[in-house]
Amino acid sequence: MLMKMKVAQISKAGGDFELAERNIPEPGAGEVRVKIEACGICHSDVLVKDGIWPGLQFPRIPGHEIAGRVDAVGAGVTPWKQGQRVGVGWHGGHCFVCAPCRRGDFSMCVNRKVTGIDFDGGYAEYVIVSAAVLALIPDDVPAEEAGPFMCAGVTVYNALRNSGARGGDLVAIHGIGGLGHLGVQYARQMGFRTIALGRGKDKEALAKKLGAHQYVDTDASDVVAELQKLGGARVILGTAPSAKAISPLVDGLAPDGTLLVPAAPSEPLSINVFSLIMGRRSVAGWYSGTAKDSQDTLEFSALSGVHPMIEKYPLSKVAEAYEQMHSGKVRFRVVLTMGA
Repeated sequence: MLMKMKVAQISKAGGDFELAERNIPEPGAGEVRVKIEACGICHSDVLVKDGIWPGLQFPRIPGHEIAGRVDAVGAGVTPWKQGQRVGVGWHGGHCFVCAPCRRGDFSMCVNRKVTGIDFDGGYAEYVIVSAAVLALIPDDVPAEEAGPFMCAGVTVYNALRNSGARGGDLVAIHGIGGLGHLGVQYARQMGFRTIALGRGKDKEALAKKLGAHQYVDTDASDVVAELQKLGGARVILGTAPSAKAISPLVDGLAPDGTLLVPAAPSEPLSINVFSLIMGRRSVAGWYSGTAKDSQDTLEFSALSGVHPMIEKYPLSKVAEAYEQMHSGKVRFRVVLTMGA
């Protein structure tokens, strides 16, 4: 008799979430079945909900902020064993044979897969993934916190640690939201002079509690002028998905500074190239990372005391949970929990 699992799926572009039962799948060669304990809801899940991703096949179970335990392993899988705590993020697989993969740059695989888009994701009680995309979760990181680290966490942590900034450099975090509230914590724990940039005076206390040395209210201040008073930022991390808000920040950079954008505004940035030339400044994007990057994120977060601010919902309330994220009301990450 086949065992059943509960899932939340989307059957058509723009459709509502459907709570359904499916057979619990068996892992194939090189695959692992994960019993999911928690799965974060990310803004990128709109790509499935609204059917925006090219070639998306329905029905599809979204979700790429997965935390759980190894439940079964397929043939040839080592060293993963039943019961181990594992996470799965946005990066859902790579081919190992394309030019970037042959250089060891799996993040840039030309045939890479995305969890919850190219195959069913974490809005379910079980998921099947390639063993290559598993990250080990430290014992002292709860599943409901580990989930958001698998996308929001690794995205900002990996961006900052590869930004070229060194301890003592001025790093500004633009936006105190789902990405930004983690970015402030990581920047402070990495030893950067951390400046938080947010809209409204009401966010100042939270920004400083998270670790910001200074807060700039973008509604009440000239952000560029404030940053230049401090000598300019070595790095500005643009976590608010607004091209209109991000674009002017280039002028707040120090010489050789970088505007680093891990968020994904729907509209193009509008950059003054003269500002880039005269300050040798640059603008760059950042992809989240591989399973090893996610594991590094989890371990650094446990070591340094970084925590996501979360709101938890059972899988049965997926529609309400998704709307809480999509409306921007959540502070700051929504997490689905499975089981009792």
